[in-house]
This record gives sequence, structure tokens and C-alpha cells, in this order.
Amino acid sequence: MASTSDIKNGLCMNYNHDVFKVVEFLHVKPGKGPAFVRTKLKSLTTGKVIDNTFPAGHKIDVVRVERRTYQFLYKEGDDFNFMNTETYEQVMIEGKMIDNGDLLKDGQNVEILFHSENETPLTIDLPQYITLEITYTEPGVKGNTATNASKPATTETGAEIKVPMFINEGDLIKIDTATRGYVERVKK
Repeated sequence: MASTSDIKNGLCMNYNHDVFKVVEFLHVKPGKGPAFVRTKLKSLTTGKVIDNTFPAGHKIDVVRVERRTYQFLYKEGDDFNFMNTETYEQVMIEGKMIDNGDLLKDGQNVEILFHSENETPLTIDLPQYITLEITYTEPGVKGNTATNASKPATTETGAEIKVPMFINEGDLIKIDTATRGYVERVKK
């Protein structure tokens, strides 16, 4: 058993008969009254995010997890198929477990968190940035860049994101997987 002083981003714990991952936390020591820890927890089974406050010193049940590198192979319906890069073992994971799964392209490496005790996959962490090619976007009109204007674009994986006006079809762009935001244009 651990206590609230061990809480950090990415920590997985059992809480309310479910496995949660700490998304955000803040230790608060008010001038009056006892200290507490304010957290944002994401359920690894449903994907729901909840706010919770733990009193200082509260015992928490930490879940042991293992990170393993897998390669994305293909999508079958709503399920994604991955292969372990060391053992070549394949695993199928439901699409609802993956945030921004439409940004994944074939051959992309990801990290899958497994519950150490029962070997079940808990969540998938995409790389922070992914480089994709733009397959469709409206052409930018010259002189339309006085403001930080953006336009919709479709990537090679079928994902739709917002890009600056100067991006054209065939351009490679770097995308932040957490926010689905455009980062920069990549030279070929």
C-alpha cells in the first residue's frame, strides 16, 4: 500500500472497484485545515475522467503495470491489432481503449500498459508526435494569412485535423497526439 505522497502523473491505482490512471494531481496545503491531494483520474476500463480529492496520508492501492513496445499492424472493424516487437506475439485491442487511434498508421510503434498480475492490456500510449501526409485540403488563398487562420485537412490515416492555411496536399506535418494539434511542417 502506498499513500498520497506517492501520487504522480501516470500512476495506476485501484479505486472504487476499477483501475484508474492519474492524469493530473496537485498537493494542497491550505493555511487552515489539513493538507489534501486534488487529482484527475482516468478510468482505464471506460475512459471516463473523474475529479477526486484524497486527504493527506490516505492509503492507495497501487497497481503494478508493465510497459511494452508494440507495433501497430492493422485495424479490423473497431479493433486494432498490435505485435510485440521482441516476441512477435500479437494482441487485439478495442478501439475505445485508444485515444486518437485514427492517427495511427501501419508500422507505428506504441507503448501498451499491461496489468502485471493478470496480463490484461490497460491503455495505449501513442508517441508524443506523429508525422503524417496530408491527402486532402482546400488550397490556401494568398493574402489569407493575416490572422492565425486554419482549415480542415485529411491525413493519410483518414484523421481530420486543423492546419494553417499554407499547408497543401502532399505536405508532411507533425501532429501532437495528445491535442490533435498541428506542430510543424516536415521536410521530405
